[in-house]
Amino acid sequence: MYNICHVKFAILRFSIFRYGWRLQDLYPKYRYIMFCGEQNSLNTTTSAIASSLDQLTEVKLERMLYPKPETLNPPRKDVLTITPWLAPIVWNGTYNIDILNAQFHQRGVRIGLTVFAIKKYTVFVKTFIETAEKFFMLGHKVNYYVFTDRANDIPNITVAEGRQMVILNVPSYQRWQEVSMRRMEMIRDFSRQHFINEVDYLVCVDVDMQFSDEVGVEILSDVFGTLHPGFYGAGRQAFTYERRPQSQAYIPSDEGDFYYAGGYFGGTIEEVYKLTNFCHNAMMTDRENKLEAVWHDESYLNKYFVYHKPTKILSIEYLWDNGFGVPDILKRRRFVAVPKNHNAIRNKRSIRR
Repeated sequence: MYNICHVKFAILRFSIFRYGWRLQDLYPKYRYIMFCGEQNSLNTTTSAIASSLDQLTEVKLERMLYPKPETLNPPRKDVLTITPWLAPIVWNGTYNIDILNAQFHQRGVRIGLTVFAIKKYTVFVKTFIETAEKFFMLGHKVNYYVFTDRANDIPNITVAEGRQMVILNVPSYQRWQEVSMRRMEMIRDFSRQHFINEVDYLVCVDVDMQFSDEVGVEILSDVFGTLHPGFYGAGRQAFTYERRPQSQAYIPSDEGDFYYAGGYFGGTIEEVYKLTNFCHNAMMTDRENKLEAVWHDESYLNKYFVYHKPTKILSIEYLWDNGFGVPDILKRRRFVAVPKNHNAIRNKRSIRR
């Protein structure tokens, strides 16, 4: 009994320290917590955890020099940098990457980057990985997860130390819409079975893109979404939300904050699991009723973010198509669509203009 109790307590303690969980998050409806058939008060449990803090080693911090933040002189006045629910919107000039890198290095995080290379989309993998090696999470540990039905077509690419490329074999589907919608299910299942034991954060993006500027830990948060480049300045009426009340993706015309892109989202493994599980279950319910949301997985993602607000939002710097031109507010183009022959890549879902 003694050993079992300590194993259970160790698992809880590990979860709290690794993922930043609080006891009230884990057990919001209960005043007491059960351990091995005994009721211990929250105060007793908290005291036990607090005593274990004494065993932690103090982190030695290096001295850092940087300009003082100016309370009355914000770095960006031309764009919205924070939402009404106090989630930051990440633009160039709104953060100091050196400070952020120091914080994340202390935690020793590993980041997973997922892409789907189904059928002819395998042709994009080489450019995607090579540009990621130049610009994505430099100096941090990264797992590249490539979902594919053609493992033999994925090139062998050498990646930097501390990084690895993992090929995940998945089924093929006839329609691109099916691939688009099934990826929520696949990310959910692999998050539960594998990712939870391998990485701390997951970044889920489209493969027919390339990195063209630095993308670092400034994007990481519990759960983040990305502004769609076609709708960042539009009103609710212009958003292509699912408007049929019969659909699980339905959003009324007087609701919604932003229009989020389906090709760039992420967060902690737990939060990504919750997001993808919601989207997949909603899709399956619609399918039973012979419905398919207007923009497939993107529609369900937007529904989720209406009622489960992201804790961080990435600006259009992080997802851009040069066909839109270059507006004045766009100081950096970090992740852009790859020019492609749409006849060769049939049934392509491009970034909508």
